[in-house]
Amino acid sequence: MALAGLALALATAGAAAQLQVEPDGDADLARGWAAYEARDLPAAIDWFRKGAERNQRVAQFNLAVMLISGEGVAADPQEGLMWLRRAADNGMARAQFSLAVLLEQGRLLPRSLPEATSWYEKAAQQGWRDAQQAVATQYYLGRGVPQDYATAALWYERAAEQGDTGSAYILASMYEHGYGVPKDLRRALRWYVEASAGGEPAARLKAEELRARQSSP
Repeated sequence: MALAGLALALATAGAAAQLQVEPDGDADLARGWAAYEARDLPAAIDWFRKGAERNQRVAQFNLAVMLISGEGVAADPQEGLMWLRRAADNGMARAQFSLAVLLEQGRLLPRSLPEATSWYEKAAQQGWRDAQQAVATQYYLGRGVPQDYATAALWYERAAEQGDTGSAYILASMYEHGYGVPKDLRRALRWYVEASAGGEPAARLKAEELRARQSSP
């Protein structure tokens, strides 16, 4: 599993993702990643630590993952969490999302829905799709923030525009019933169709139902 995928696995019980090495020309990060790919894990730890100590956020994130998981080093979740938070504070969306999930689930950290929602929103504002879906759900259910269907619809739409099938289905229902948005059956149909194309079987049935309602006299 790729290094960043391991971080998301820690946070979301198995969701894999490919590491994104930012093209910033950072030598310590590049050497750390080369060592990681060569499975020289102690060297990878050393290079990532050098970058992390210089406040390089991707190196901080990678170091956090290896420390939390005990990959190439004795597991040290507390130090790992410290580096994860630093990467999040430095604006790394992946780190912000991972920290939010840990806070929401109460894994390695005390559970805090308000803090989780805040980190989800920071990552969502940077275009991180899973964070957009997550913060939409927080607002939809009123978890960690006051319930706000309009804000939920905004974030579900952004996630749906990036291909999130679940968000498309919920957004379609919101347009169908007028929850947080003006009731709009044409837009509801559009998002049910999108959700159906993404593999949501209930969305196909809803799309057929709406087409029948619109064609009836």
